[in-house]
Amino acid sequence: MEKLTRISKIFNKIYYNIFVENFKGKLEYNFPQNYFRWDLIEYLINKYKYSDYLEIGCDQDQLFSKVKIKNKTGVDPTNGGNIRKTSDEFFKENKKKFDIIFIDGLHTYNQVKKDILNSISCLKDEGIVLVHDCMPDSLSKQAVPRYRMSWNGDVWKAIVDLRQNENLEIYTCKIDQGIGVIKKKRNSSILKMEKNIKDLKFKDYYKNYEKYLRVVDLEEFQRLF
Repeated sequence: MEKLTRISKIFNKIYYNIFVENFKGKLEYNFPQNYFRWDLIEYLINKYKYSDYLEIGCDQDQLFSKVKIKNKTGVDPTNGGNIRKTSDEFFKENKKKFDIIFIDGLHTYNQVKKDILNSISCLKDEGIVLVHDCMPDSLSKQAVPRYRMSWNGDVWKAIVDLRQNENLEIYTCKIDQGIGVIKKKRNSSILKMEKNIKDLKFKDYYKNYEKYLRVVDLEEFQRLF
């Protein structure tokens, strides 16, 4: 994650609120306080007997160190994991297939969409892709450029975009800042959008996030997967 200076925080906040959007609404999700992304990954590894794990964006191994699986690959350009490359560099050279891929790299729509599509291309047929930080609760947490440390970015737009793909089944599990869940299978609920993805604002998300993301709680997720 890029470094934020005091000046860049102030500049980015002023720029975003004047030239992009100024919306004050805030969402309350009530995420579970005792179930996190590493618990979800452990559940999937154990249920489906997965053996090959890829993590994009490791940031000091907060998650990577907790994942227990036979083969682990962690990609980060600055710290954490075991491969020191950008995700673009890694995917360009990678020949391996993975059972489960967790994406937590640069939290911008364009990069997340690219990471998801690259992940799909190296995913085993019965594998699954997970995407972190899909559910920002306020404009400040989704603003791009970023102006605060705790930040989801506009990851959610990549989920909305790809929910229109007829060959990807996508849900968002309501835990730990929102976990996008993607499988290579026929889309049983194609999202119809009137707006272009790049024209969507946080105000649109605020009003429609459950529909946009196909949000399910943990109990429903475990019924589906």
